[in-house]
Amino acid sequence: MKLTSRNTHRDVAYFYVGLIIAFSFSGIILNHRQDWYPMDYAYETKDVQLQIPADTNEGVTETYVKSISEKWQLNAEYDSHRVRGDELRVFYKDNIILDADLKTGKGVVEYKRKTPVLGQTMFLHKTTNKFWIWYSDIFGIGMLTIAITGMFIITKGKNTFRKRGWKLTLLGLIFPVIILILFS
Repeated sequence: MKLTSRNTHRDVAYFYVGLIIAFSFSGIILNHRQDWYPMDYAYETKDVQLQIPADTNEGVTETYVKSISEKWQLNAEYDSHRVRGDELRVFYKDNIILDADLKTGKGVVEYKRKTPVLGQTMFLHKTTNKFWIWYSDIFGIGMLTIAITGMFIITKGKNTFRKRGWKLTLLGLIFPVIILILFS
């Protein structure tokens, strides 16, 4: 096989096509995780009623959260909690989440499982495993190789990189820069 831009582009793309598809799906899903987060799904829920401390700013502590966890005999280890406005969210190991309204004390305990396939692709996108980080770095180099070799596949005619491609590339670079400036 002759080493050309076309051959390199094709072979590197073939090698990474599965990962490109997986990262594309999980990236789109992660972009919309506030609306829909299919990494986990609730397979069981239980309504609960909390006794809310008078001062939620001072009273909603780790000790308080652990005490309410014991009340429902959750067989899960406490991980963390957060308060946003009037909402309390408690995270437990074993994929259990408690969501509660701090005004009314009404809440729901959700027992979750990983969504098959989508959950695993999202895990790949978010993991901090050292091997996977190295592999993802190599994947990034592969994506750069695909991008650079793709610019030089067509060498004759009106659709070459020198005649037309550089304009589209410039537009493609300007768009994310504008978004970063406007929304950063």
